[in-house]
Amino acid sequence: MQTAVNATPIIDGRYGRCLENSRRIRWDIDKDVIRGREFDYSGLFLPDGLSMISRLEFLSEADARLLSQIQGRTYVNIFGLAERWINAKVLELSAEHWLGDQVALEAMVGFSQEELKHQELFRRLERMMAGSMPAGYEAMGNADEIASQVLGKSTWSVLALTCNIELFTQAHYLESIRPDVAISPLFKDVFLFHWKEESQHAILDELEWTRCDRGLTAAQRDAAVDDLIALVGAVDSLLQAQSKADVRYLCHVSETRFTGAQVAELEAGVLKAYRWQYIGSGAQHPRFTKLLTGMITQAQAERVTRALAPIMA
Repeated sequence: MQTAVNATPIIDGRYGRCLENSRRIRWDIDKDVIRGREFDYSGLFLPDGLSMISRLEFLSEADARLLSQIQGRTYVNIFGLAERWINAKVLELSAEHWLGDQVALEAMVGFSQEELKHQELFRRLERMMAGSMPAGYEAMGNADEIASQVLGKSTWSVLALTCNIELFTQAHYLESIRPDVAISPLFKDVFLFHWKEESQHAILDELEWTRCDRGLTAAQRDAAVDDLIALVGAVDSLLQAQSKADVRYLCHVSETRFTGAQVAELEAGVLKAYRWQYIGSGAQHPRFTKLLTGMITQAQAERVTRALAPIMA
């Protein structure tokens, strides 16, 4: 695992504000989120703004609802994967505050504890869905193996990817999940409480990413841009595998017999939705764009754009 480049500690009041907010909105999985409930399968899990299911016009209402639920299950599992490496990196970075700003240290330790809680929440949800949905669903990727691959890249690139993820989770909730009245109440509440803590995490990501950036040479930053491009490519490979698996599962459990052309359209449509959910919505987030372009050169930004072009098409 590659450690961050040490930079001169800078005390920033935002660490303290994140810590105060974290204490104020702290929640419990059972008491606040699940509350003894089960998922309501008469409703959607992911709204159309994320799932893009309305573009698949040949789907019946029942199949559209089922695909929304399958995508929602994948949404839960992919966050579980991401938070494995996020927590490991947060713990690693906390060492750089051990003998410095103790408020920053406490904020980072709290960040880690919340990520561990989120992982447990998503494991609980997967067990609940596995017990109430038909057998045959496949979650692609092993969390520890993926985390190991991600953590092998430069800290700058890992923090860039992490900041991207935690910004788009907020946009997803505020712009798509919260306003949709057709979503299963438990699913909506999961991402309400997740959003509350991710709002603080995104700020801490930004603080750590910019702190790391200040300690890099131009050559190190240039190599880190290549690492970020490689990480996005790895995410896309996972999404390609998961989208095919999810369409196979839909075809397996649906009462509809889809034609070969419809299966191909389903695979293309689900992959497009996943690329938007996990890459495009973050890459186009105004805050992420401002942070990234403020750190890299025009030539480096063009490299990133070229790498994203096939995914964003």
